[in-house]
Amino acid sequence: MTFRPVTQTTQAHPTLEGAGVHLHRVFGFGDPAESDPFLLLDDFRNDDPAKFERGFPWHPHRGIETITYVLEGQVEHGDSLGNHGTLGAGSVQWMTSGSGILHQEMPKGNAAGQMHGFQLWANLPSSLKMTAPRYQDIAGDDVPEVIDDDGTRVKVITGNFWGKAGPVDGIAADPLYLDVSIPPNARKVLPVDTRANAFAYVFAGAGRFVDAADPVGVRVEKEVAGQEVNIRDMTGNRTLVRFGNGDDVTVQAGPEGVRFLLVAGRPIQEPVAWHGPIVMNTQAELRQAMKDLQNGTFIQAAH
Repeated sequence: MTFRPVTQTTQAHPTLEGAGVHLHRVFGFGDPAESDPFLLLDDFRNDDPAKFERGFPWHPHRGIETITYVLEGQVEHGDSLGNHGTLGAGSVQWMTSGSGILHQEMPKGNAAGQMHGFQLWANLPSSLKMTAPRYQDIAGDDVPEVIDDDGTRVKVITGNFWGKAGPVDGIAADPLYLDVSIPPNARKVLPVDTRANAFAYVFAGAGRFVDAADPVGVRVEKEVAGQEVNIRDMTGNRTLVRFGNGDDVTVQAGPEGVRFLLVAGRPIQEPVAWHGPIVMNTQAELRQAMKDLQNGTFIQAAH
């Protein structure tokens, strides 16, 4: 058994996407080899509906899979193939865009106006870039949760963990995607496929990973006594932790406990030609995708 060392810790940074959605980008649009097979992770957490309700209107996807995990609020979605529905709290949507789809996602807050969720992009290998699009919509009640003796809770979205199998299957990257909650001051060892790239994203509480300093909050603007001030927000740490090789990830929870996503997948190790939500292997394929968008042939006929 070898513990995975921490190779890097970074903080998610604020950005705008869609029609004006305020979110935090954990990683994305950098070196795709860093997190291969994962391309991007966004944390769309907000308590102000004005900062997310305009959502993500119609936009194309090709060559990737998008994984949306909702913690609070709802996301209404629809696409060019006639699919539509609503993702509620705790639910997951894994969309394989394959050869191409036009998609929209419109977040709505809960009764308190809160919206919280994540979207992860996973690359598709060249052999599946032009596969037929498909959806897997999983209700929150269908996501299995395993509870250890010390109170550690793990929701298994995909992959196998502690004897539970996640409900999302048939994914090219064969990933592990967990929502892990560790109680105050507990120490846990979590097994991870040795051949997979792995990262953790802390979004509540604080903890210490092997070789890592305690995650800290990001500096944000808040209104205090009618004045906009910069403070250190500790409500959600928004810390990304990347790991080196090994069999296990070790976590020491802080006095308030820690909650994080743990994601791992085997790298594809193929060239990436990337323009927004269209990810191909070559510039020629990327140019063809843009041409298809312009001439109305982006959506492939079902066969």
